[in-house]
Amino acid sequence: MAYKHVQKFISLANCASTRKGMIHLNVMLYHCRSEPSEEKLSYEWYEKAFPKMKKLSYLLKDVDLIDGCLVNIKDDSMIFDPHIQQKMHTFKSIVRVFIGSPLLQQILQKDAVVFSDGAKNNIISSFSKPCEREPMVVNSLNKVADFLNISSQKRKLVRATVSPQVTQHRIWSGALMEILNGLKAEMDCLNYGYSDEGSNMAQQIVSGCLKFLAENDIGHDPDSTSWMRLTPSKVFDYSASSKWEDVLDMFNDLIVCLEGEMGLFYHVAKLKVMKEGLSQIKGIMVEKGIGYKDARYQGILVRKKLSKTLGHSSRCLFTLLLYYLYGCVRDIEVDVCGSIYGCGNEDRFSLCMGRILTSEDDKMLWGGVKQLSRALQLFKFVWETAEMKGALDLQGHLWCVGAEERSVTYRGTTFFVHGINI
Repeated sequence: MAYKHVQKFISLANCASTRKGMIHLNVMLYHCRSEPSEEKLSYEWYEKAFPKMKKLSYLLKDVDLIDGCLVNIKDDSMIFDPHIQQKMHTFKSIVRVFIGSPLLQQILQKDAVVFSDGAKNNIISSFSKPCEREPMVVNSLNKVADFLNISSQKRKLVRATVSPQVTQHRIWSGALMEILNGLKAEMDCLNYGYSDEGSNMAQQIVSGCLKFLAENDIGHDPDSTSWMRLTPSKVFDYSASSKWEDVLDMFNDLIVCLEGEMGLFYHVAKLKVMKEGLSQIKGIMVEKGIGYKDARYQGILVRKKLSKTLGHSSRCLFTLLLYYLYGCVRDIEVDVCGSIYGCGNEDRFSLCMGRILTSEDDKMLWGGVKQLSRALQLFKFVWETAEMKGALDLQGHLWCVGAEERSVTYRGTTFFVHGINI
C-alpha cells in the first residue's frame, strides 16, 4: 500500500501521536498477499486504539455491511452516507489489527479444532498471519479456486460440472428476474421514476424486461397445464417472436439511464455482469404461443450456448451459481478471509473465515452467521466439486467489541463468537 494510503487510514482512525508515545499502525500488513515481517505492537498501542474502536462500535451499532451495501438492521433500509461508510471501514481495519494481538490469538487457540489424535502440534493457529486477516470479495470461481489452490485441470472439472447445472433455463431466467425485481424494489423505495423523463424510462424498461421473462417462462409447476399445450401449426409468425437480443438492448438502455445513481450502483453492476450472458444468446429466437416441447427446446438452446461460452472466470457464471445454490445473486463478502489449515493429517483440513460485527444484537449476530455460512458452504462446494484430496471442515469466527465468548451451531457448522477487549 502506498504511503499516502497509510497516512489516510491513520487520519481516519484518529490515532494521534506524541513525542513520547506514538501509535504505530502497520496497515500494509493487512492488504498484501506476501508475508512481510510483522511489527509487534506494544500494549500501549492497544490501550490507545481500543477507545476509538469502542466508540466506532457504538456509533455503528445498528449498521451492518451486507455484500457491499450498508444496511440499518432495525428496518433493513440501505444507507448511502459516505461518512458512515468511512467509519465502518475504519472500524473493521482496527479490529483486524486486534485479531492479530497476543490476547485474541490465545483465545483462538482455545477454540481451535483438533484433528486425529488430538496432539498439541495439531492445533490450528488461525488468523495468525497478516494475509489471513484481509477482507475478500468473492465474485468469480477463479477467486475461489485461487484461494483453494485448485489446479488448472481441476478447474476445468469444476466448470464442466457446474456449467450445465447453473445455465438451466429456470436458473438463467430466475437470476435475471431476481436482479430486476431487486432493482425495481429499490427504485420504488427511493421513489425513483417520478422526477424526470430518464427515470420514467428506466421504470418502463424494467417492466418491459420482467414482462419478457414472464411471457417466456417455461412452467415447472407440477400442477400447471403448460405441458398440455399443443404445438401450433408450422406457420411461422414473426409478430409473435423476438430474440434475447431485445433484452440485451433493454439492459444497455437501462444501464445508461441509471449510470451514476449512487443508490442503485450495485444493481447497475449486476446488470453489466449479466450482459455477458445475454450477448452470448442474443441470436436465439424466442417464439410466443408455441407448444411445451418447442419452448423446452428453446430453453435447451440457451443452456447449451451459455454452458459452452461462459468461462471459469466469468462473473455471470458465478452469479448463476449463487442463484443456483442460494436463490440470491449478491456477491459474497468476507471480512476476514482466513485460510485452509492442515493439522498433520492429510485426510482432513479446516477452512476458517471470519466476520466483524458492530454489536451483539441477535439480528446482527444471526445475519452475520448466515452470511458467513453462505461463504463457507460455497468454498466447500467448489472443493468437493474439484474432487480435492481430503475432507474440508468448516469453522466460522465472529468478533464484536465486549462480546461474551461463546459458540453457536448453524447448519452443522460451528461459529465462535469472540469478544474484543484489552
